[in-house]
Amino acid sequence: MAELRPPAPSASFARAAEEVRNTGFRDDLIVREIPAPPGLAPEAIALAGDVRPEAEGRASDLGTGRFILLHDPDEPAAWEGPWRIVCFAQAPLEPDIGIDPLLADVTWSWLVDALDAHGAEYGAASGTATKTLSKGFGSLAAEGDGAQIELRASWSPQGGVGPHVEAWAELVCMLAGLPPGSEGIAVLDNRRTPRG
Repeated sequence: MAELRPPAPSASFARAAEEVRNTGFRDDLIVREIPAPPGLAPEAIALAGDVRPEAEGRASDLGTGRFILLHDPDEPAAWEGPWRIVCFAQAPLEPDIGIDPLLADVTWSWLVDALDAHGAEYGAASGTATKTLSKGFGSLAAEGDGAQIELRASWSPQGGVGPHVEAWAELVCMLAGLPPGSEGIAVLDNRRTPRG
């Protein structure tokens, strides 16, 4: 009985995936390749990133993100081309920052600024920025108040994908309170009590 193997990736996707894998990251962002969600496109590669996690394989209390590069030669109409990037970034906040009415707008602007700063050309951008406030009760009362910001976005890259990966990494770090140039700087306030 012949062993079934997945089809070999197209040459264009293989080049793009290699570019994703060869992207360098700052030392305090731990990035690893993860399985891409099935069914989104014929070809995909995904990354997970955690800002200064306390232990390998454990989610960060500072910030986390996902990056997915999709390739569909049939060029879905909404993509305006054969490539699409889907990203996710999330970070805890102090509750007084979480109530800022401009927080969602600022979060989206950080993504756009990061893409521009890295020279990442794109089209058909869309997304949502969601802020969440929480308060513990009963046995969770000791956790106190908390807040979180989450950005989910997608866009169609034009040109090489490396700058897009770099922009996503910068966004994840920005949401965690680590702007560009802050590598190795101690975080004095992790901005919330970790929630279980």
